[in-house]
Amino acid sequence: MLRGLYTAATGMMTEQIRTDTIANNLANVNTNGYKKDEMISEEFESVLLHRINDDSQQGSILDLQNIDTARKYLLKGTVAADEGGTAPSIGSLGRGAKVAEIAVVRDQGALENTGNKLDLAITGDGYFSVNTPQGVRYTRDGNFYRSAAGQLVTANNQAVLNTAGQAINLPPDTADINIGADGTVNAGGQNLGQIGLAGFADRGALLKEGDNLYRPQNGAQPQQAAGSIQQGWLERSNVNVAREMVELINNYRTYEADSKALVTQDSLLDKAVNDVGRVS
Repeated sequence: MLRGLYTAATGMMTEQIRTDTIANNLANVNTNGYKKDEMISEEFESVLLHRINDDSQQGSILDLQNIDTARKYLLKGTVAADEGGTAPSIGSLGRGAKVAEIAVVRDQGALENTGNKLDLAITGDGYFSVNTPQGVRYTRDGNFYRSAAGQLVTANNQAVLNTAGQAINLPPDTADINIGADGTVNAGGQNLGQIGLAGFADRGALLKEGDNLYRPQNGAQPQQAAGSIQQGWLERSNVNVAREMVELINNYRTYEADSKALVTQDSLLDKAVNDVGRVS
């Protein structure tokens, strides 16, 4: 019964984390370039149960004289007929669930036409490189502005970097800014450089850091991405509100079932301790 308590409790803990993940997705449904998270759960390693002292068999595993031999046949699930009979396998017993990974679903989000020349959307693979106090970070949010210093920056005043890793300076008196699909920036007939699109061969090389930014892990190095840029558009989040709400309801029902199982196990344990073991 104690094992049942632990199994139900781990299930509740796992579903709580799933609820937090779904809630975070819903909170960022209007965040530009946001990629939804998906919690992946897995079962703790199960154990194999055997009936090891069954009088209905010719013998039992306990009849074996050598403890090493007994252990060997316990693991196999049977006892050889010439060594005392059989120890039938009852089956496997699960020991609860755990979180295996919080994966990022990197599907393309819908594009929205804003008409703003400094709004950029990436179609396909790639990330904008931006300069932060913590170093170079990556984002899919292309809602850019011209800073007071004339640089192309994010909403958090982080400089957008070109292919050489330098900030892009925009002329203060030029409204005619054109940005090509390859990221080339032209203003007033002047080439101002090329916005760099960073790609990573391993989709798990980037970790979410907050503020719609990603940071590389384990020394991952960017390479030229195959995506393209669309000027005057923004990529919306790839969160499907209806689907997330269905997942939230399903998650609530699973949590509730685990909760009822926990209460049932607790009641049985209480009965065993206080009633079954009572001496009349």
